[in-house]
Amino acid sequence: MNIFLSILLLIVGFVFIIKGADYLIDGSVSLSRKIGIPEIVIGLTIVAFGTSAPEFIVNIFASIGHHSEVVIGNILGSNLFNLIAILGISAIISPIVVNKNTLKKEIPFYILITFVFFIFANDLIFENSKNYLSLGEGIVLLIFFLMFFVYISSISKKVPKIDTDSSLVNSDNSVNDSEIAAVKNSSILKIVSLIIIGFAGLFIGGKMVVDSAINIARVFNVSEKLIALTIVSVGTSLPELFTNIVASLKKRHDLAIGNIIGSNIFNVLLIIGVSIIISPIEYDNVFNTDFYVLMAASLFLFFSFLLSKKRTFGRVGGVIYVMTYISYLAFLIIRK
Repeated sequence: MNIFLSILLLIVGFVFIIKGADYLIDGSVSLSRKIGIPEIVIGLTIVAFGTSAPEFIVNIFASIGHHSEVVIGNILGSNLFNLIAILGISAIISPIVVNKNTLKKEIPFYILITFVFFIFANDLIFENSKNYLSLGEGIVLLIFFLMFFVYISSISKKVPKIDTDSSLVNSDNSVNDSEIAAVKNSSILKIVSLIIIGFAGLFIGGKMVVDSAINIARVFNVSEKLIALTIVSVGTSLPELFTNIVASLKKRHDLAIGNIIGSNIFNVLLIIGVSIIISPIEYDNVFNTDFYVLMAASLFLFFSFLLSKKRTFGRVGGVIYVMTYISYLAFLIIRK
């Protein structure tokens, strides 16, 4: 395929993905507001899943095509971009304050399952066999996901519910009348239609992105690993980026941190779990370096919140994160 056509299709694919995720999030959040779900729960589930949907679709097609490096690289790259770049930018815009529950439970759980993912992938280190993510390990990851979902369901019952009007109050305590009217006047049929259109956009865009990325990698004679860790992972993480910028500008800290932690948990447990079940994944231990960067950044975030009197991740931490991600990109280009 002509390289210019591949690049064009890649861009068009990302447009479908971004707009699809946008429709999916709008529909999901409108539905949740009608029901009255707490904001932290929206961030950890509906918004997190909506913004992770591009990774999910891309990985399904990559698994079907047996592109193991794309499967692993997309998730590791996305989690790194989410945690370091997006959270760094969010903290620079507005220092992030985390609630006690997220600090004590959700973030430690995220760090735990990232470590479990690392152990599953590195059979050569722990079992002296080939590096494969097997069907059984995929099932274990999905069991962890079900545990996480049960936990989220339990806190949704404990946290006071929000009503439609209060959920649409701006950070300066002004009420967005147009948004309130839009949510109240939206029919269930319209909301469900938005969700269906969103999934359709994600499906079409995901297929285009995977096929185009593979073609570009072959033309430029670079590894699928590099393409997945950079172009594909950043492209599929654009919904998280846009969501968090808006959340930070509005000082919706629970939504900002919930989106990132929730998305990363979804990526590891649901997306990798389903990818493995579709097709067992061969793991290249070159990815271990990316794991080390991810784990170090995760621990840095946890201790930054823990050691701060007000459980805040401030602008200094945000700058460190952004500079770290730039350095990481430079390392990837050198490593190829």
